[in-house]
Amino acid sequence: MSIVIIGGHDRMVCQYKTICKKYGCKAKIYTQTATNLECLIGNPDLIVLFTNPVSHEMVKIAKKTAAQKAIAIVQSHSGSASALKTILDSRS
Repeated sequence: MSIVIIGGHDRMVCQYKTICKKYGCKAKIYTQTATNLECLIGNPDLIVLFTNPVSHEMVKIAKKTAAQKAIAIVQSHSGSASALKTILDSRS
């Protein structure tokens, strides 16, 4: 499964990648606003949106892209490792 993580904490990027690898997922992680984020998202199976540590602009882009491309989106207020594990457990 391919996922895109939007938001979260910069210091957690390595942990996010490790967790995704354990679940057999390929992950792209964007913790900061990137130019052309709509294009960078691509066509993943799932978008994980950590809403607390992310800009409103990134939230709007993620939701719009998910709606346009019919991509499943899961939102979590927390950007913790356990929140990501819980999301991936529910999708397995």
